[in-house]
Amino acid sequence: MSTQPPPPYPDRLWVKDLLVRGIVGLNDWEREKRQDILINLCLFTDIRQAGRSDDAGDILNYRTVTKAVIGHVEKSPYFLVEKLATEIARICLDLGADRVRVRVEKPGALRFASSVGVEIERQPSDFA
Repeated sequence: MSTQPPPPYPDRLWVKDLLVRGIVGLNDWEREKRQDILINLCLFTDIRQAGRSDDAGDILNYRTVTKAVIGHVEKSPYFLVEKLATEIARICLDLGADRVRVRVEKPGALRFASSVGVEIERQPSDFA
C-alpha cells in the first residue's frame, strides 16, 4: 500500500486508443505472430505552469511518452498483459508523470468478447 498522496491538482493528460502490434500471451500462436494491443493512458501531471506559460518546455510531452511506449511494446514479448501494463506504467512515470492509469487490451482475444485486458494505476512509490 502506497503512502504517497496524489498530487494536489490531479490534472490529466490522455492518450486514447493507441493501437500497437506486439507479442503478448501464453499460447504458442500468440508467441509467434504479432497481434493488436490497444493501450489507453491517463497521465496525472501538474499542468498549471504550462497553462500560464504556453511553453512546451513546461509539459509532460505526450509524443515522447507515446513513442517510448510504442517502441517498448513492439520489442517486448511478455506472456502477461499484467506485466506489459506494469512496464508501460514504469515508462510513463520515468518520463515525468506523477501517477498513471494504464489500460492494456487484446481485441479479439476471446471469441465472444470484443476485447479483454487489464487496467492498473501506479505512482513512483510503487516501483521503489
